[in-house]
Amino acid sequence: MTQTRRDILRMGATLGLGTMIPGTIRAATPTPMPLTASVADVQLAPSDYPKTRIWGYDGQMPGTLIRVKQGDRIMRRFVNDLPQASSVHWHGLRIDNAMDGVAGLTQDAVPPGGTFDYDFTAHDAGTYWYHAHNRSMEQVARGLYGALIVEEAEPVDVDREELLILDDWLLNPDTAQLDPEFEAPHDRSHAGRRGNYIVTNGTAETELPVKPNERLRLRLINAANARIFQLALSGFEGWVMAYDGMPLEVPEKVDGNFLLAPGQRVDLFVDVTAAAGEVAHLVRIDDEEGYSQAAFPVGPAGDPIKLRETPEPLPPNPNMSVPGVDAARRFDLRMEGGAMGNLQKARLGGEEMSFRELAAANQFWSFNGVVGMTDTPLAQLSSGETARVSIQNDTVFPHAMHLHGMHFREVLNSGELGPLRDTLLVFGDETREIAFVAGEPGKWIFHCHMLAHTASGMATWVDVT
Repeated sequence: MTQTRRDILRMGATLGLGTMIPGTIRAATPTPMPLTASVADVQLAPSDYPKTRIWGYDGQMPGTLIRVKQGDRIMRRFVNDLPQASSVHWHGLRIDNAMDGVAGLTQDAVPPGGTFDYDFTAHDAGTYWYHAHNRSMEQVARGLYGALIVEEAEPVDVDREELLILDDWLLNPDTAQLDPEFEAPHDRSHAGRRGNYIVTNGTAETELPVKPNERLRLRLINAANARIFQLALSGFEGWVMAYDGMPLEVPEKVDGNFLLAPGQRVDLFVDVTAAAGEVAHLVRIDDEEGYSQAAFPVGPAGDPIKLRETPEPLPPNPNMSVPGVDAARRFDLRMEGGAMGNLQKARLGGEEMSFRELAAANQFWSFNGVVGMTDTPLAQLSSGETARVSIQNDTVFPHAMHLHGMHFREVLNSGELGPLRDTLLVFGDETREIAFVAGEPGKWIFHCHMLAHTASGMATWVDVT
């Protein structure tokens, strides 16, 4: 029953188809733009179904696109018009800890009717997103997320770009309403809450017309609660330009299938190789079958577009190096639990419990023998210090481990370092190691982005001083 990287990748298939406030003495202070979380009805399912009631930012699905230039200041006044307390996490951005949006760790959850001002600088160009970080399993599943794009200082060599946010929704097939069970023990103890209705940008029928030889930048975001998307290209030649917002030193040619785990992003440059009248696709592979995740019908050429050479790398973001790995302090993170696991006992709320007792409390996973957040951090680090964490997955399920406020590089078996990321997919019975430089001071959560797993035990933190 163990799910491995090979199990997923071998299922390959081809597809045949600001306002300013005036001041008299001091300088004017910008007014934060509102970002309102509210209940809304949107047409998720096809038009012959009723609208689906969601929770969305500014009543939209996905939420309002935030698009800025590298180095810009972002100010948003979060307004909570929901029936639950909430907060906003800016996923992947290296910002001040007080702005990270983790309810219970970096701030109090904003109660219904309350507000909170987020104010930070977008230091890194790239593809990021924002989402709820209180009762995340429920609130993200209800629709509380949106994209945050930080543009490079200078334009890059593409004809256009497209943002593709991938998600799955668990809908009642008769009413098109969300399944209201967010505490299901099966979801929490197995692979997580997986939906039955798969969408891109809030629709199952995404079509984006293109021209022959056109070069596109595709910004892909996996906003699903638990689904690992296995993807491929059809009718395109493509290169990976960045993972999780961080540019690669050398673009990677897309050759075959690739994975996008919950919370991960990938920037692709793709050249349209399909001819006029054909359709190119971003392909989703499920159970050895290929489906169109997004279709790109190829129109008439118009003015001819010449095929380009292999793209040059995107400009690097600041402070991407991870020095001193060999001499870095080392820490261990052991994952246990879940269905078909070997967890016998663990501590919950300071009390040692058997797995049966944990399951009765709807808690199924542990890090280093502890369920949920601890009083003491996984690592106590000084800002600027390099650290290594060995992640041992003693469960039968994959886990997408996301570190807030910092990016890391995987320490490969060869001793070389992998690309900079903020979310790492670790399969069952795997041991992987990461290295990172401790960033801004504060308490930074490190958790599984299969959000049901976080809700049932898979969370720890790193303290940076």
